[in-house]
Amino acid sequence: MATAGKVIKCKAAVAWALNKPLVIEEIEVAPPQANEVRIKIVTTGVCHTDLYHLFEGVNKDDFPIVLGHEGAGIVESVGPGVTEFQPGDKVIPLPFPQCGKCRFCKSPKTNQCADAWNTDSMKSSEDSRFTCKGKKVLQFFGTSTFSQYTVMNQMAVAKIDPAAPLDKVFLLGCGICTGYGAAVNTAKVEPGSTCAVFGLGAVGLAAVMGCKAAGAKRIIAVDIKPEKFVKAKVFGATDFVNPKDHNKPISEVLTDMTNGGVDYSLECIGNVEVMRSALESCVKGWGVAVIVGFTNKDDFAARPFQLIAGRTWKGSLLGGYKMKTGVPEMVKAYLNGKIKLDEFITHNMTLAQINDAIQLLEHGKCIRTALSVSPP
Repeated sequence: MATAGKVIKCKAAVAWALNKPLVIEEIEVAPPQANEVRIKIVTTGVCHTDLYHLFEGVNKDDFPIVLGHEGAGIVESVGPGVTEFQPGDKVIPLPFPQCGKCRFCKSPKTNQCADAWNTDSMKSSEDSRFTCKGKKVLQFFGTSTFSQYTVMNQMAVAKIDPAAPLDKVFLLGCGICTGYGAAVNTAKVEPGSTCAVFGLGAVGLAAVMGCKAAGAKRIIAVDIKPEKFVKAKVFGATDFVNPKDHNKPISEVLTDMTNGGVDYSLECIGNVEVMRSALESCVKGWGVAVIVGFTNKDDFAARPFQLIAGRTWKGSLLGGYKMKTGVPEMVKAYLNGKIKLDEFITHNMTLAQINDAIQLLEHGKCIRTALSVSPP
């Protein structure tokens, strides 16, 4: 492409400070260096992890920054040493890399990668290719999809089917894989089982879909907003419980409903009290509770007997998928009609409307908003 090897000026939504609206700015995006890929972002979503950084933040000095980690785009150019990608490839940026060489990548037991921790990819990278008004702009999760162009290490990019619609499959960069995989990969839901899913945002609905795909007989959707139950039914929920409708703990409600507790529970909120409720909703002897929702603010706790009695408490990161290989497989599953994506998108907006999209998500008024960043 004509822009290869040159600095690109483009639009991006920049967060200049904690708890402040994003500002659409013109930024400069440097060419990719060795083993890097520059991507034209076509569509991005807004995820609760973006909101967590913007409104709660682990470091008030972690600004300015371009957020966003759930997107899809087209390779614009590649740096030296890149052989897997070429300009024009459709790709999904990955918030968690897969180097393919470390102890973790070689193990079928995990989707983690040593490079993710060694390079602080879970934090904001100061080694970004962004500048704005003469100031270095940080990169979020190594992705930063709230920009028309971004530069990423090739080990954190997944090449996908050329037929994939980027305005739909962007969802597979985070939320849908996180919830769906928590059910099929982490919990390993079995046919004929009973499940409970706590929280019916995009991740929770994807967990419902995963439980359904795994053959669960009964899927109990738990949320304090009853209007979400209609959408949960679309993804396979069979029962609906609003904790506010009961005068006893939700774990007792579910235990009564299921003759002793559910086989599997998935907490998709990021609330430590709900995490404990999800564990205590599981049947003694073999119940499996999976922590899916993200938080890093509070400790969680339970009585030891809850585990001694035979329950298992597990955590799930990005649904247990080795993302570089797992995301393309999920794209194929969508193209083959095996998973739903369109039904998660409740709003379509442009990058210029990103603050409106953030408000919708913060107040629970949407499942996912598809933000058009650049024309394909």
